[in-house]
Amino acid sequence: MKPLICAGLFSLLLATPAAVAASAARPETPRTMPVLVIDDTPIGKTPVVTSYADALESVQGSVVSIYVSKNAPDNALARQIFGENFPGRPNLEESGLGSGVIVSADGYILTNNHVVAGADKIEVSRVGDQKVKATLIGTDPKTDIAVIKIEGENLPVVTLADSDKLRVGDVVFAIGNPLGVGQTVTMGIVSAKGRQIRLLDTAETKGYEDFIQTDAAINMGNSGGALVDAKGRLVGINSAILSTGRGEMGGSIGIGFSVPVKLATNVMENLIRNGKVSRGYLGIDPDDLAPDLIGSFKLPPNSKGVVVTGVDTEGPAAKAGLKIDDVVVAIDGKSVGSKAELGVVISQKPPDSQIKVRYFREGKEDTVEVTLANFEDDSGRPNELLAGVTVAGLTPGDRRKLRLDAKVDGLQITAVSDASDYSSKLKPGMVVTRINNDPVTDDLPKARKSIQKGINRFYVYVGEKITVLGIDVK
Repeated sequence: MKPLICAGLFSLLLATPAAVAASAARPETPRTMPVLVIDDTPIGKTPVVTSYADALESVQGSVVSIYVSKNAPDNALARQIFGENFPGRPNLEESGLGSGVIVSADGYILTNNHVVAGADKIEVSRVGDQKVKATLIGTDPKTDIAVIKIEGENLPVVTLADSDKLRVGDVVFAIGNPLGVGQTVTMGIVSAKGRQIRLLDTAETKGYEDFIQTDAAINMGNSGGALVDAKGRLVGINSAILSTGRGEMGGSIGIGFSVPVKLATNVMENLIRNGKVSRGYLGIDPDDLAPDLIGSFKLPPNSKGVVVTGVDTEGPAAKAGLKIDDVVVAIDGKSVGSKAELGVVISQKPPDSQIKVRYFREGKEDTVEVTLANFEDDSGRPNELLAGVTVAGLTPGDRRKLRLDAKVDGLQITAVSDASDYSSKLKPGMVVTRINNDPVTDDLPKARKSIQKGINRFYVYVGEKITVLGIDVK
């Protein structure tokens, strides 16, 4: 049987799409950034250990179970045959289970995007505690990272390690709630670093993968849980497995993947601060350096790097002087051996930041400073006007149902997530006809551009009349 790459929670989420492009919820008011506990020293050499209980005891309290539910699509055929209120009509709700890690005493939790993607309700429970409501702070499908928050003070938190200092062979532990049996700890080693398995690639966009591979058992329900080192420090967020089975039959065979905590916290800080992930843009078309081309580029033997095959003439790289056939070998002193690795490095740099690009041209090594631009990308939320607010163009049927005048145009709100910051004002069925001074048509990208930071005037058609709502966008 061919191996199957599957994210640990996908089948447990039933019809909840694993790769739903969920949005990052923009905060109503500026949020206070969480205080993180960090220990970035390498694990080092240690004597023989007969138990890791002391190291794991402190972290177990910070690993939580996450329960999500989503309203299932209505069954139009059943309504047509049996009526709106036929006896025994099922509760149209889908549910799923995952894990998460508390990283700050005031309740910020790291988990996977695919755990909470598309969820209408999110609840969290610690070991032995009741479920509590969680708020979606934001999601990033490109790294499979999400941030949620629960209310609380002095909550148990995990200490963060520097995942860049992990070495193949380091002992690690996976902690989560596999298959809903309860919190479970499994043990293994770091099998590899920097894995790119194209799990996060979609038809519209490419993900940023830099996975830690481990043989610690990861199963469905472990998604979003902790990967910790022998000191009990968080090194990764468990995300996926490679399995020979399919669906719920796909269990661990010792090939699991975790998002490095350094990448995860970079995403988290962006989501908390801005409600979305802002990434730098270099402006080149990269390709991997093939070994048989090292000589033709006049590079030292065994060189690794990225060949510039195209340059955005108005982009940062071109303005800094980079050209086609340059070979980029390092960014800010960090070696880059593939275009995927280059993408991950640049993705963690904020727009307007300055980076040092080391490259070869005609066999001569040089370094240039580049000021990154902003990487514009709406592929992660193709049908959303605002975070958690899904819209669609008006059909003739919609117009008849809403009794819309032919002169009224706009975008109909089809769904609003309970976790969205805008759920208190914007409701399904409303038609957004104007934003500030701009009329709204079925052109969603154009409508997004009408939205500004601060208070926006949303003119919505509801109850057969136009109402003006003030929507605060941070």
